[in-house]
Amino acid sequence: RRATEELARMLAPKASDHVIDVGSGLGGASRFLAATYGCRVSGVDLTPEFVATAIGLTQRVGLTDKVDFRQGSALALPFPDASFDLAWSQNVAMNIQDRPRYYAEMRRVLKPGGRLAVQDVAQGPGGPVIFPVMWADRPEISFLRTPEETRLLLEAARFQVTRWIDNSEAALLEAAAERAQMQAPSGPPVLGIHLIVGPSAREKMRNGQRNQEERRTLLINALLQRIG
Repeated sequence: RRATEELARMLAPKASDHVIDVGSGLGGASRFLAATYGCRVSGVDLTPEFVATAIGLTQRVGLTDKVDFRQGSALALPFPDASFDLAWSQNVAMNIQDRPRYYAEMRRVLKPGGRLAVQDVAQGPGGPVIFPVMWADRPEISFLRTPEETRLLLEAARFQVTRWIDNSEAALLEAAAERAQMQAPSGPPVLGIHLIVGPSAREKMRNGQRNQEERRTLLINALLQRIG
């Protein structure tokens, strides 16, 4: 949640804005944006079960007038050109091989001058990623880029970088806290990411922390603006 709050402050939606959440998962970020800033949010996710769960949770908290979800690919977003004031994508790019198309699709559905907030796990200088991790059980489905490569691809997609923050140290502290919570004598919390990840959650958390400590992975927060 802390990472979502930080990225949301960078994007700073207005109540009049319509935001697309690309790779919306269970819809937590979409609901947070709508509840906190009063904006409308449309989430898109490739996994039908995630979309169904996101819709159900949104109904339970009474946000269906502000938030909607649909199944679809980040590489072929199911919306017309220039549909949105703002775009959001948090921890999605790691699983997308065709980055140019991913960034081009977000630019396409943004209005001219629209802003994009992204949070990406990036390849660090410390060596290959140790698997499994939260986004991939094996390297064949992980497509990390370095921060430098990521920035060049975004600029090539005609986005102007307005803020670029290496958030790796803060992410490491948060990962350590989450892992300690999972290993508490009382057991893991009732609600948490382990419910989605399953029995491999502890191993993935342990590997994630090691990858961060050894700078095999970095975490980037960025705010961009569509050019033209």
